[in-house]
Amino acid sequence: MSIRTLGLTTGIFGGVSMFMLAWWMMLTGNAEGPITFFERIYIGYTFTPMGSIIGAIWGFVDWGIAGMIFAWLYNLIDRKFNVDC
Repeated sequence: MSIRTLGLTTGIFGGVSMFMLAWWMMLTGNAEGPITFFERIYIGYTFTPMGSIIGAIWGFVDWGIAGMIFAWLYNLIDRKFNVDC
């Protein structure tokens, strides 16, 4: 499994997801209210147009790193317990 490819794929998915979440909250009118879990974790992420761009960057970086760690761990376990069927 390619570490770079999975990292890029999950990064793109995470960035788009964070961007769409912010816009969904703005369009449905749920952007106002108490601070959400995402707003506490990701600095600068709010349910505003600029916050959606910041969230997309955070999502790309965070999910990309998670994807790379997953692929690295998968490759490590696969090499250690390589059983050909």
